[in-house]
Parts: sequence; structure tokens; C-alpha cells
Amino acid sequence: MNNITLDKARKGNLITIVNLPGGEINAQLIRIGISEGETLACLQRLPGGTIILQKNRQEIAVGYDLAKNIKIILR
Repeated sequence: MNNITLDKARKGNLITIVNLPGGEINAQLIRIGISEGETLACLQRLPGGTIILQKNRQEIAVGYDLAKNIKIILR
């Protein structure tokens, strides 16, 4: 298992969040269901680097700049 950042995830990958950036961004991510230890699916990568994640039946878009600061493990 690799410890990398979310911007490296590819369509179809299952990922587990290892570390989130601190501060207000951390609080916002937790509010939408992304917290350390969560396992999510990478549904798609859009042009410009935006990553679409799926948790249960909810889809969440994460911008490229934020994705570079979220550490994950590929499953």
C-alpha cells in the first residue's frame, strides 16, 4: 500500500484517507463526510485535476490544489 496524495488517485481506485490539512479546511471536509480513516472510491478525474469521490451514494468533487494536500493509501 502506497502513502501518496489524493491528486495521484485514478478512476476506479479505492482510497483511504490518512491525513487531512488542518484548520478550516479540515472542518469543512469533515462536514461533508471526508475524515481520516474513511474509504472512498475515485469515480472520475476531470480536466484541470478535479477529482470526483464517492462515499456511499454521495459524490464529492475535490479540487486539484486541495487534493495535493490530502494524504491517502491506495487499496
